[in-house]
Amino acid sequence: MSKMILFACFIALAASQVSAEATERKALTIATEGASPPWDMIDTEGKLVGYDIDVGNELCRRIAVECHFVAQDWDGMIPALTVGKFDAIMSGMAITEKRKKSIAFSRPYAGGFNQLVMRKDLQLPATDTKAKINLTSIDAPQQAILEQLQSALSGKTLGVLRSSNSEAVLNELFGQVATIRSYDTQDNLHLDLAAGRIDGGLADYFTWKTFLDGKDGGTAAFYGPELSGGLWGPGVGIGVRKQDTDLVAAFDKAIDDCIRDGTLKTLSLKWFGIDISPPVAP
Repeated sequence: MSKMILFACFIALAASQVSAEATERKALTIATEGASPPWDMIDTEGKLVGYDIDVGNELCRRIAVECHFVAQDWDGMIPALTVGKFDAIMSGMAITEKRKKSIAFSRPYAGGFNQLVMRKDLQLPATDTKAKINLTSIDAPQQAILEQLQSALSGKTLGVLRSSNSEAVLNELFGQVATIRSYDTQDNLHLDLAAGRIDGGLADYFTWKTFLDGKDGGTAAFYGPELSGGLWGPGVGIGVRKQDTDLVAAFDKAIDDCIRDGTLKTLSLKWFGIDISPPVAP
């Protein structure tokens, strides 16, 4: 048998194995942080709930597998995935080039943006909190806004979730003028902000809104423009191991179907009050 025929047989065998993997999966274990409402959180009964969990369960239903969600610390999530502790990550995780060096992603199942929150008693210069800046492409007026923010936040202490893209952005934008303090959980950041141990921080808008609307959020408020793009990438996706190409394909199709029939819009409105579902794939 020639080398070309052997090679063709090898490719056909590999393809059949991938196809078999896609049909043989009966259950998936999906990791989520459980500490970033309304994306994911633990309710009063100790159960994981949130947008990620509802979307994950719907996607698993559509690809005919059983889902099991487990809580996992944020900064150990990707390493734990790569060694096989679970099969996927759904935790409001942005799709970025840095993360794609270690894992693969589904297409986005949500959009969103980040924003600064600062203590009200600091009496900082007023800003337009409804302005929008996409860090992928910054024009001159937007650059001027960022420079004004850098001036206003000079000497302040800002909190952020450790190993998050917000941490990288915060260091990039304000690391030269402010003290950056990283936290293992968003809840611990909230506690320090409410207690006045830090001046503010950067995080996902919806995570902040849940905190600001709660009993400890009255001392702080959104500050500066809505921030997206740049290191945050094109949106939020499902993280999987690079070799699990069948799982990526299955999730992609299920996500597209959920966008087309309005399921993601419905779940967005349920948890966020606005539609953060991405556009239909071309």
